[in-house]
Formats: sequence, C-alpha cells, structure tokens
Amino acid sequence: MKHTLLALLLTAAAASAQSGRTLPPDIDNRSYSRLPLIPKDSLGVEGRRVFEAINGKDASVPRLGPPASSMYALAASEPYDRLNQRLRTNTVGPQLFEISTLVPAREFNQQYEWSAHELGARRAGVADTVIDAIKYDRPVDGLPEKEATVIEFGRAMLRGSHQVPSSLFTKMVRLFGREGTIEITMIMGDYTMTAMLLNAVDQHLPPDREPLLPQR
Repeated sequence: MKHTLLALLLTAAAASAQSGRTLPPDIDNRSYSRLPLIPKDSLGVEGRRVFEAINGKDASVPRLGPPASSMYALAASEPYDRLNQRLRTNTVGPQLFEISTLVPAREFNQQYEWSAHELGARRAGVADTVIDAIKYDRPVDGLPEKEATVIEFGRAMLRGSHQVPSSLFTKMVRLFGREGTIEITMIMGDYTMTAMLLNAVDQHLPPDREPLLPQR
C-alpha cells in the first residue's frame, strides 16, 4: 500500500511539473526542444526526399521528437529511422519490443520516450507489474521469467560496468535464441541512442501529452 501511494504521488508530481509549465528560455515553443523545426521548403532536393521518407509527403514540418531533431543530421536521419522501423519487425514480438524500449528510457530518465512507450507497452499487453518494475526501479522478483530476464539484461548493459555476465547471456540465448538476444540488444541500443538525442536537445512534451515517468 505504501509503495502504491508513493508511486501515485511521484507520477502526480511529474504530471504537475509538466502541465502549466513554463518552458526554459532555450526551448523553442513549436518543437518543445532546443532546436527549431526545420521546414521542408527550406531544404534542397535530397533534403526534401529524406524529409518525406521520414515524415510523409504531406507534412511541411517534421514530427516532434526524434524525427525533428534527427533532421539536423540529414545523412544519418534516414538510416536512423529505417533501423527503428526494421527493429519493429522482429522475432521477439511486440511486448518484448516495448519492454526493450522502456528500460533505456528509464535509465536515461527520458520523459518523452517513456511516455510514448508506456502507452505502447500497454497496447501490446505488457502487464502493469512489468511496466511498474521498470518505472519504479523495482526488483524483478515475481515477474515472468522472460520479462524479468530482459529487464536484468538491459540493466546490466546500462548500469555500473555495462558488462553482461556469462550466466545472464546464456539465459538470454536459452529464452530467446541468438537472433532474439541480438534483436533485444539492438532495440535497447536504438532507444539508448534516441534517449541521448532527446536529452541533448532537452525534448519536452507538448501540452496535450501526459508525463508518465516520475523523475529520479
């Protein structure tokens, strides 16, 4: 009961901090980040092609978040987007995909990334107990073996020495095979890069999005 009350208070505090917020002076009021949106009509022929590949032909400005920021590195933005799309087609399924996005979002304290993927995890059917174990830095005791192992694997890579013990890697391969283990690793790596990108530009949520990650 105490843990539940504390969790509710932390989430409410995060929501209160975002709603009615005043953006820092270096945050653009359209992109909600340190970088203004790049209009499509300001780009050359190749830039417009990349823009449309990522944002669609009808858009005049990029989508908020990673697409908007990555447009500042055009040569990398398209393969970055393609990698993300490719990793969504995997052998481990949508639930483990979303769990693999949440672990780096939590470790990097990335509100924008977390708040999108908590909703994605719920749509995919990830249990509340699994989401909350990541969200509130709880032990994985009592969670299903696959979910617990993925969380432990991500925490091993993203905390402390960043090394994965042989026993944990062996367990990952037993549960997911070599292909699935590397897919999970690459998904976490992709979302670690995204968290770093969003933290670098101090990406804020727009007013219509609820913050779901309590800050550490």
